[in-house]
Formats: sequence, C-alpha cells, structure tokens
Amino acid sequence: MTLSDAAAQTAGILLLSLLAVEWGGTFLFRVATERVGATDVQRRLYRAGHAHAGVLVTLGLITAVLTDATSLTGALAEVARSGVAVAAILMSGGFFAAAAGRTRAHPAGVALLTVGAVSLAGGVLTLGLALLLGR
Repeated sequence: MTLSDAAAQTAGILLLSLLAVEWGGTFLFRVATERVGATDVQRRLYRAGHAHAGVLVTLGLITAVLTDATSLTGALAEVARSGVAVAAILMSGGFFAAAAGRTRAHPAGVALLTVGAVSLAGGVLTLGLALLLGR
C-alpha cells in the first residue's frame, strides 16, 4: 500500500508528536510522586490531558491512513485526515490549560476542549460516513 503525500506527512508529524506525549508522561510521573506540586483537581486534569493526547494521536494515525481508502478530496479529505489530529492538540491542551485554575477548571481550557470536541466529531463523522458509503 502506498500512502498519499498528505497521509505520509500527517502520520510522520503524529509519530514525532508522540515524543511530546512521552515527555508529558515524565511530567505526570513527577506530579504523581509529588516532585511537582499540584492540587487534586490539577492532577486529574493533567492525567486526562495526557491520556487524551496519547489516545487521539494514535487514532489520528489511523484516520490519516484510512482517509486514503476513500475517494474524499479537498476540504472533506482534510477534515477526515486531520480532524482527530487537531482534536489531540486542542483537547489535551484544553485539559492542561484548565489546570491553570487551582480549584476548578480554567475557562480557557474549557473553551479549547469544546473546540477540540467539535474537531474530533467532524473528523470521525466525515471519515466514518465516507467509509460506510464507499466515498
């Protein structure tokens, strides 16, 4: 199977971004071992941000490749190929930004989470329908 240039570029970027997720794991370890101070709310938000980053980057790799199995072109292909990858950035960033509030989620983080959820939904909906409908 040969990947399109767009799929190969997206997959390459996502694979390299896993280094940032790995670094985030070391930060999370320092929080868990109390080498970095954090409130209970912050710990939960850090953990959620790290988990969403790893899962969504992995799902983004799959969507990058599966988009090539459709006949989508233009903006629809970009949404299908990149929607999940963009969601990985926005949603994990949203959890980390939300942790700026020591006792409750910071509003900027909540806004990023919302936009990320829309990106995730757009990507999986576009690709899922294209695969089901044979487009």
